[in-house]
Amino acid sequence: MALQWMILTYVVAAEAAIAILLTLPSPKAIKSRVVSLISLTLQPSLFIIPFAAFQLLDIYWKNEHRLMCTGEICTATERDRYERTIYKAQRNAILCVAACLLYWCIYRVCKYYKEIQSIEEVEKRLKDE
Repeated sequence: MALQWMILTYVVAAEAAIAILLTLPSPKAIKSRVVSLISLTLQPSLFIIPFAAFQLLDIYWKNEHRLMCTGEICTATERDRYERTIYKAQRNAILCVAACLLYWCIYRVCKYYKEIQSIEEVEKRLKDE
């Protein structure tokens, strides 16, 4: 079960690195190549959205069907185990939301950069005329 969370963790780390790379100031030629390369990888990496949604549904289902350990019948180890699973579920939910949010941020930054490039090209053509 931990494999999908490791995959999601690595994807979120890669998305964070890409977001930082996109927002760092750099020369125009390098920036345009980086944005075009990332734009090419955006569509294949869209798999992360349904994957994260499925993982969120899994967290919800497990939360609904989890045995409650709130009474005095529970031992200390059972209570610790219950609290640990709650913390893991919260961490994993934050990871899923972060994956979707970072993907959206990368998509919007690439789209804005392409729009800026097209507006600059139109402005350059109008100045040349």
